Amino acid sequence: MIALITAALAVGYVLGRLRPWDRLDTWLWRRLTFGGPWTRTRRGHLTVLAVHALVRPAATVRLWRHRNDPEPPRSAAVQVADFTDEEIDRAN
Repeated sequence: MIALITAALAVGYVLGRLRPWDRLDTWLWRRLTFGGPWTRTRRGHLTVLAVHALVRPAATVRLWRHRNDPEPPRSAAVQVADFTDEEIDRAN
């Protein structure tokens, strides 16, 4: 029993360190974003999308629901204060 628990913990640790689902998701994202020649076909692109739906179903649904949302408004530009040498000397 102890050996089984130890083996399960060791397998869980190794899988946690290797992060196979995260690596597969990153690989899929790169295929979708920087698609090679095989993703330019309809069948290749649908294959990548189907695998992404199996690996990250919640992310796939969220992306599908928000695919046509307008871009969020941009924040105001940062204003940088401009000090003269005299103002800096007076502050010191």
